[in-house]
Amino acid sequence: MGYKVTDLRGAQSCPGERVRRIALKAYAKINLGLAVLGRREDGFHELRTIYQSISLADQLEIRITRGPASVRLDAGGRFPVPAGRNNLAVRAAEAVLQELRMRQQVVISLEKEIPPGSGLGGASSDAATVLRGLLALCGKSLPAERLLHLASELGSDVPFFLVGGRAVGVGRGGEVFPLPETPRRHVVILFPGEGMETSKAYGLLRRPRLTEGNARPTIELFCGQMLGSGAIRPVNDFEPLLFRRLPQLAEAKRRFLRHGAEMASLSGSGSALFGIFGDAATARHAAQAVRGLSEHIWIARTVSRREFLRPGPVARDR
Repeated sequence: MGYKVTDLRGAQSCPGERVRRIALKAYAKINLGLAVLGRREDGFHELRTIYQSISLADQLEIRITRGPASVRLDAGGRFPVPAGRNNLAVRAAEAVLQELRMRQQVVISLEKEIPPGSGLGGASSDAATVLRGLLALCGKSLPAERLLHLASELGSDVPFFLVGGRAVGVGRGGEVFPLPETPRRHVVILFPGEGMETSKAYGLLRRPRLTEGNARPTIELFCGQMLGSGAIRPVNDFEPLLFRRLPQLAEAKRRFLRHGAEMASLSGSGSALFGIFGDAATARHAAQAVRGLSEHIWIARTVSRREFLRPGPVARDR
């Protein structure tokens, strides 16, 4: 994950008595295809998806101060966030406090720019960023399997945000396998203003698309279907449901494709829709073409794994 892996059994609290802080970006993601194969024995759904990090991001500052072991969240920005333990970033910090047996106070300042309920992974990204950032701030790390376990306990998408770049996700989405990087692309995102809770979206998916015949839902098969012949052929099983509910999304997809998108698709289980473009000028023209459909439109770009994992600056107050 960009940091030295050590065994933290018997670890002490973070060194030093002064305030320490780290600033990090919590990048959003899009899904380049999302297939729901059916319900698993544990009650979750078996998925195949391709994740891609993008430059739309929440801004996080994590501080460690003297005081009782606790977590405080100071939130601002464009969108509201849940308070207390309802916030995944808080729960991620609590998990690190417990894992490292830290005896200090953690203060998280969050500027929320990724819309909740959009399928862009904002809450999951915040949680993973707190996991990575707090460990880096302490100069500590965990065995990879333990860190992935903590991430999986927080949510199905959280493990991807320990990896970043482009990756395939299987199982509940949390079994993540990095894919080769691709040239930078520009991304236009439209959020209709109405979020979609993941559990509600899956509740609407009464008859998920199942693997037919004797076909095996392997990683190779899924990636071949999505990325065959060098062209992305996205399939998102939630699109028919969301397009009926929010017809402006279907219209946005048509306009993106009409204005030069290499592909356009719903992200995750919604409700954000994105288009991918080869150059910035085409992306700007496409963004202008959908202005009347929503007030929430961003122009972003894809983010490589190297950029995604770049550590933020650690500072100590004097």
